[in-house]
Amino acid sequence: MENSTLTISVIIPVHQNYEPFQACMASVRNLKPAPDEIIVVADGDPEGAALAKLLGVQVVETAVAGGPGYARNRGAEQARGDILFFLDADVTVYPDATDRLHRLFTEEPDFAAVIGSYDDQPSEPNFLSQYRNLLHHYVHQNASPEGSTFWGACGAIRCVVFQDMGGFDERYRYPSVEDIELGCRMRQRGYRIRLDKALNIKHLKRWTVRSILFTDFFRRALPWTAIILRDRRLVNDLNMKTSDRLSVAASGLLFASTVGSSIRIEMLIVTGIMAGMLFMLNQPIYGFFYRKRGLWFAVKSVPWHWLYFLYSGLAFLIGIIRHGLGLKSLERG
Repeated sequence: MENSTLTISVIIPVHQNYEPFQACMASVRNLKPAPDEIIVVADGDPEGAALAKLLGVQVVETAVAGGPGYARNRGAEQARGDILFFLDADVTVYPDATDRLHRLFTEEPDFAAVIGSYDDQPSEPNFLSQYRNLLHHYVHQNASPEGSTFWGACGAIRCVVFQDMGGFDERYRYPSVEDIELGCRMRQRGYRIRLDKALNIKHLKRWTVRSILFTDFFRRALPWTAIILRDRRLVNDLNMKTSDRLSVAASGLLFASTVGSSIRIEMLIVTGIMAGMLFMLNQPIYGFFYRKRGLWFAVKSVPWHWLYFLYSGLAFLIGIIRHGLGLKSLERG
């Protein structure tokens, strides 16, 4: 690594997630070079604070749980580094992360922030955890290197920029889109964000049917729709590319025609056309699933992926209605 005068502060919020948190801390201690400081924010979590103190790192304690944006802001207030490197407590980071950040921020001074990607080896073996994390990996690996948003699970930002932006929006009281919202504000202000596809982390979260549906609908799609409508800006990147928008429309028509076929059997023709369209639009990702986990995994992923498009479209419609009625986002306190 070339010599760099930039200093890095790692900031990790924790709230009742102890086993993954310990794995996260072990990985942070293996970073080469070591970060200049490690700050753990125990977000209304005395047990998490006690555990972090045993690990010998700087601890910031909050009296009540204010959410990840609130916790990250409290950590940033105490940080002395030029670069604030945010990590979630349920991820592990690869040893070269700080080396990559030193290089990127030094060699590319025009970029205000850098985000990474989940790796392609999720830790939880169940199908939904594998599917969910591989989907996230694929989206980031096929996105533009000029990032369109920020990512709090593995995102680094220049301290002066973070201060200029006023940090994360603390009105998000639960893990939601507080990082996306910050990224959108940064882009509006002209700050550039770099997606480094080789800056990888491993997600330790176990996904279930309930957690996927609840998180995607209430914690992601609805509040993200509110941001899109607020900013009147829809980027052609990540999971909002043209093919994804067409897939949302096709999934809605597929559902409607399937239901309608009980009245008019001819509607099954529309069902077949929409199913074919969905498969063709998303063949690249199904091929990715096949290469990574085999044919049966790829086959099982198809209905989950189509369901994702369906409820994302529903959330967008609900979000438009709520926006028109002037209702507050569901995810804000």
